Amino acid sequence: MLFPFFYVELKAQSYYRSEETIAYINTYHAIAIRKMLDYKIPASITLAQGILESGSGKSDLAQNANNHFGIKCTSDYTGGRYLKDDDIKDDCFRVYFHAEESYHDHSIFLTTRKHYSNLFTLDITDYKGWARGLKEAGYATNPQYPEILIAVIEQNQLYEYDLNPEKYLKEEEENFDKWLIPSKREIIEQEFVYVEKDNINGVRCILVKSGETFYGLSRKSEISIENLKKYNDFPDDYVLRAGEYIFLQKKKRKYEDQKYHEVRKGETLHLISQKYGIKKRRLIKMNGLKEEVTEGMQLVLN
Repeated sequence: MLFPFFYVELKAQSYYRSEETIAYINTYHAIAIRKMLDYKIPASITLAQGILESGSGKSDLAQNANNHFGIKCTSDYTGGRYLKDDDIKDDCFRVYFHAEESYHDHSIFLTTRKHYSNLFTLDITDYKGWARGLKEAGYATNPQYPEILIAVIEQNQLYEYDLNPEKYLKEEEENFDKWLIPSKREIIEQEFVYVEKDNINGVRCILVKSGETFYGLSRKSEISIENLKKYNDFPDDYVLRAGEYIFLQKKKRKYEDQKYHEVRKGETLHLISQKYGIKKRRLIKMNGLKEEVTEGMQLVLN
């Protein structure tokens, strides 16, 4: 009679740990840590929710839409849509270009909704308090949700990422560098130094590469995330895009080399302010704008 009891207990202890889950953690733990440093949500909680919501990345929503947290479309959402039967037939879920965007959206979801505000009074290492608080705030309807989250965290020792974030990020960077062939490593380093010396309108800027985050750029440039967003007129929920330039110092009040800019289809004030290295509020003031620009409009640049 003892053997079956022991078997059940052993199975329960490892139920949420599998090869798929370990692979998922290895792939996404650094992203969860970076989001924790930016938004003060425990990396253990984020990872555990991602594991549960996406089936360790194997769900059709994760594979077809890079949506790891089941975040649905809202009235103000303008991105890609993935239709799937859920609460209703053909329920609308958000589509992301990369899984990191899904992690970013998860952070924004929790930080911008008032009913989750009490969670941010908890210690970053209090994963049990966060798990229970999420249930109390209405994140999930399953009465066992806190216990399940805690089990995922403890069986996979995800709490280590909350306790030692810098250690695991450093290991991630060292492992990445170790597998690069010397010539490739030199190219990457040279590229960063080169674009860091680039400028637009005399303002130092850098080209964003695929997979780069505010946290990574902040460490490389030794500029705070807050200032990076401020220099570039970025809202708090802005997601970096590969191929765009971001400024590493304050933009100018005017653009000396050109008097006017004709607005093209799809351009916004923000895009134009980045293109010419001019402060967005200065563009608004110089042109007496009260609303967003439209195609064909002539903007004064100096």
